[in-house]
Amino acid sequence: MTARTITGRTGGRTGLRIVRLANFVTPASGGLRTALRELGAGYRAAGHEPVLIVPGECATDRETGQGRVITLPGPLLPGTGGYRVLTDRRRVAALLESLAPDRLEVSDRTTLRWTGVWARRARVPAVMVSHESAGGVLRTWGLPEGLARRTADSLNTRTAHTYARVVCTTEFAEREFVRIGARNVVRAPLGVDLAGRHPALRDPGVRARHARAGQILLVMCSRLSVEKRPGTALDTLEALLRRGRQTVLVVAGDGPLRGRLALRARERGLPVTFLGHVADRAALGALQASADVCLAPGPAETFGLAALEALACGTPVVASASSALPEVVGSAGATAADDGESFADAVDSLLARPEAERRNGARTRAECFGWGAAVEAFLAAHDAAPRVLGWAEDGAGAPAAGPAVTATGTEPGARVRR
Repeated sequence: MTARTITGRTGGRTGLRIVRLANFVTPASGGLRTALRELGAGYRAAGHEPVLIVPGECATDRETGQGRVITLPGPLLPGTGGYRVLTDRRRVAALLESLAPDRLEVSDRTTLRWTGVWARRARVPAVMVSHESAGGVLRTWGLPEGLARRTADSLNTRTAHTYARVVCTTEFAEREFVRIGARNVVRAPLGVDLAGRHPALRDPGVRARHARAGQILLVMCSRLSVEKRPGTALDTLEALLRRGRQTVLVVAGDGPLRGRLALRARERGLPVTFLGHVADRAALGALQASADVCLAPGPAETFGLAALEALACGTPVVASASSALPEVVGSAGATAADDGESFADAVDSLLARPEAERRNGARTRAECFGWGAAVEAFLAAHDAAPRVLGWAEDGAGAPAAGPAVTATGTEPGARVRR
């Protein structure tokens, strides 16, 4: 496909200025931070101009591998373990006006939903990316099923009406919008760095550091917050130990529940190592590749990037059957009800398979989700050319095989400028 010159607000430049907004992103964030980085790098490689706006401690503006990243001061959100939010609407709106975006991409359907209204008034096509199940998160916070569903439906209805399109990464995520009759939903998967996450990262030294010969090494890479249900990993460990299975657990991640989980592990004498946030991506990959099984207990996950990274490392995953992960891990892992005994059963079922079979199956499944396919799908949601200047047909950045984009409709009257 040849490069196109976009007219209108672009001022004759080649490619689109895609301004992205996100809250709840910190230097220690996991999946969302990874997705923003990889998509931004992909947009840039495809000849577009990505600009990311996120909250931080102070104002910054810098060029990075994912494009321009602007940080605006945002207050800490109590009880979240370091998350900040963009609260100064006037300042954000002024910045958007000065940037003159051709497309707007928002990764927060609650505190940033007002930007969809701004985009309509400015006649800028805008998409909201659904990174979580609203109903699922509300249930993990303790709301009864009926109330959580009604609240989520109300929130999602307003979201669907506000944005030109809603992007869902899985059928699971799409389901709650289909339920309310939204016609402007498109499906676009996320991806995994298939070069940076690989079975070759398996390291006997890393394994020996955490587990003795004959022990089962479980790993959980997750934010330690209520909606992720990290306590299920400790429940799983206890269940396996009761069965006489020599097992240890390593937790990579931080969050408001870390102190409580560490206290529980000490009081019950559980062999758990809490690493906190692991900033070194190679070290985290080595840990994932050296584990026997990775646990993904979050019941509200709409994709599960950490689980996909584990698969890419050749390590099978046990995931919550209540989440989107069953459609991501497929037969390369196992799913379980949201309790320790069920997760322990799933761990045992995976370990009953020959090691080479389960590790090869994990890697093969991950290869269905390259970032190249994800970038193309997201650009298609923006009605943007998926291949323009700078996008290679081979090698790094080339589209990898992956699930196709599925469009379930576009909003009547959606404004897409060519």
